[in-house]
Amino acid sequence: MAGTTLRQELAGGRRYGVTEPISYAPPDEVDVRLTEELKCFLTVLNETTEEKVQREEVLGRLERIVKQWVRGVSEEKGFRDALLDEVGNAKIFTFGSYRLGVHGPGANIDTLCVGPRHVYREDFFVGLYMILLDMKEVTELHPVPDAHVPVMKFKFNDISIHLLYARLNLLAIPENLDLAKEHILRNVDEKSVVSLNGCRVTDSILRLVPHVDHFRTALRCMKLWARRRGVYSNVSGFLGGVNWALLVARICQLYPNANPSMLVARFFRVYECWRWPNPVMLCPIEEGSLGLPVWDPRRNPRDKYHLMPIITPAYPCMNSSYNVSESTLRVMKAEFSRGKAICDQIYNGDRGWDELFEPYPFFEQYGHYLQIDVTSHTVEDQRFWTGWVESRLRQLTLKVERYTCGGLQVHPYPVEFVDPGRKGRHSTYFMGLYRRPGLQETEFDLRQTVQEFKDTLFTFISWKFGMDIAISHVKRKGIPAYVFPDGVKPPSTRAKRGSAAAAGDGKGGGDVRAEKRDCHTTSKGRDKNDSENMKHKKKVSSRLRGDDDNSSSKESDNAGAELAGWIDALTAAAEAMTIAEEVPRTTKAAAVLPGETGALVAAAATTTPAAGSAGSISGEATATITAAAAPTTAMAAAAAAAAAAAAKTTAKVAAAAVTAAGTTEKTMAAI
Repeated sequence: MAGTTLRQELAGGRRYGVTEPISYAPPDEVDVRLTEELKCFLTVLNETTEEKVQREEVLGRLERIVKQWVRGVSEEKGFRDALLDEVGNAKIFTFGSYRLGVHGPGANIDTLCVGPRHVYREDFFVGLYMILLDMKEVTELHPVPDAHVPVMKFKFNDISIHLLYARLNLLAIPENLDLAKEHILRNVDEKSVVSLNGCRVTDSILRLVPHVDHFRTALRCMKLWARRRGVYSNVSGFLGGVNWALLVARICQLYPNANPSMLVARFFRVYECWRWPNPVMLCPIEEGSLGLPVWDPRRNPRDKYHLMPIITPAYPCMNSSYNVSESTLRVMKAEFSRGKAICDQIYNGDRGWDELFEPYPFFEQYGHYLQIDVTSHTVEDQRFWTGWVESRLRQLTLKVERYTCGGLQVHPYPVEFVDPGRKGRHSTYFMGLYRRPGLQETEFDLRQTVQEFKDTLFTFISWKFGMDIAISHVKRKGIPAYVFPDGVKPPSTRAKRGSAAAAGDGKGGGDVRAEKRDCHTTSKGRDKNDSENMKHKKKVSSRLRGDDDNSSSKESDNAGAELAGWIDALTAAAEAMTIAEEVPRTTKAAAVLPGETGALVAAAATTTPAAGSAGSISGEATATITAAAAPTTAMAAAAAAAAAAAAKTTAKVAAAAVTAAGTTEKTMAAI
């Protein structure tokens, strides 16, 4: 009702997220003005009415096609008459950006086909594939049955579709099927569970944010920013659409009354000081009743090595960002710092939104690059081959850093380039190379690493004659012109090591050896003779010069440092909860805040000893620091470590509590 604030609503029993919000502060005049400016900036992302109608028509047509297909499969398997009418049904659901309402012009539609138990995934990738293949409206049909999430990609009347399939343990699919119900997952195969989770996660996100419209505007903004800054790609080790949606949703929970401009600024402020690998969660992790595995670094050894866990809110809860590597995390951390600095200046009136969204000048940041050229003979072969190579490029990043013991660091750039003046089918990718800060001059020979990586690529089960890849080392001055806007190479300038390069100075330090023009493979695999022939190719050895990559990295803004510290404490302790509420209380440990001191933040106003919580910080910044399991890097003996730390730091705990209560008003003024 009018005049009722969200704070009053929450006081009545509704709470979003695993902690209390950081602030209930509503937008002021500056926030309202900046939000209007932001919306104007985002108008380029709005699709036309004609495209909106076309998407709806395509989805309607696609649902009729899958219904006819399932009916045909059911008839082939012996169902007749009235029973055929009942069991020969299927449903189409949407998820991802389209379901969230944040898609833009030309974006693909993520769709899920749900079928009965007698229609198998093999029927989907054979029978439905053949039906679509015969339709003139369908182009660029590309099935990927062996992917982690099996998918069929195609264009339907120029609308890009990603179609998944889930086989439910139901004789018939009802028209009013609710995918949110947990029993839907009973006796369902693993691939179907993963496919169903796309829809279940999307719907959960929409239920767990306070203001859906504000969430959508902020998410559209962050997706545009991520694409412009080169950090939007799950397959490359950065973050994809669902990851960014979960991060934005958590900010909406922490600032439930904030408008879009406030959410964008708080996004960078919070994640700039987030202590990974503490997880981001929208709700507590549930064990469920079906025994499906959930993300739990205490029980699953693989989970404890995740660097940037962003947990899905639907059962079974999983880490949606398992592809993130040390190299991509470095890049994203630096971009968060840059975003925070620019947003602070925007709020001070010194800069505009356009500067936040400036494209990342990747080819001006480094002195040395790896150029990956992917070629084949036909359009269809190129689509298959490029998809395979792109999915494996993350392994090249890991191999280079592992082989050089981290001495040579890699910045993958998730953009595909095509030379318009080149004949044949080809795609080109680039990776920036820079020396680890403080490392003395060292020679890096990547030839063996590159060859090992290429050998793994040629195990592609669908490899055909003509599919080839060449990996070469190029200096900045050798970057081809077609990668630049309008195909015009800018004048040579000294490197301005920007935000992502802040992770390393790129100065001096060693030779990089790789093939100038790598040998082209014309048969599947490699034998010893092929490897010997490689040694006779021309080698390139170039110095990584300090003056080539001289940088003037910006010092982090100290304004609001005290506030950032409290946000750090709040988010690290609260999100480290993971599944503390679901495990036996005997396994609970006090929340250990990150940092060298390892001090425990105790109750400032109220405490709840039975729950093991740290209490809450009074004032507008109310944010309960709840009991949590020990950090993922020290799961064993967590309770013992926490007890020891508590015994040694009693005085520091008390001082921290007094400081928290005394500085609330000042810190919240900054936010």
